[in-house]
Amino acid sequence: MGENVDLTLDTREVGGRTIVAVGGEIDVYTAPKLRDRITELVAEGVYDLVIDMEAVEFLDSTGLGVLVGGLKKVRAHDGSLQLICNQDRLLKIFRITGLAKVFVIHESAEAALA
Repeated sequence: MGENVDLTLDTREVGGRTIVAVGGEIDVYTAPKLRDRITELVAEGVYDLVIDMEAVEFLDSTGLGVLVGGLKKVRAHDGSLQLICNQDRLLKIFRITGLAKVFVIHESAEAALA
């Protein structure tokens, strides 16, 4: 796997909610990094996650699978996993796959934390 892992993850807490800001590409090479971070947070007892996708440039089916898996993990603890996404091309993926009905998708961090 000589690929450059082009994914940044920055976790911060705001008002009792944990925001994971994701940057770069979520694909078959980088998705495990995001999955591992979500798994770590759930293991630490964090069940209300907000995934900030404002800086995501690319998302494939592997990335969608990681988000759905993360949602299942937090729901097992009566938690929630919400998304911040305002890019039409990513929102289109969520609409086409039907996942726009599964996830709560916010326009901005302010809306997600309101």
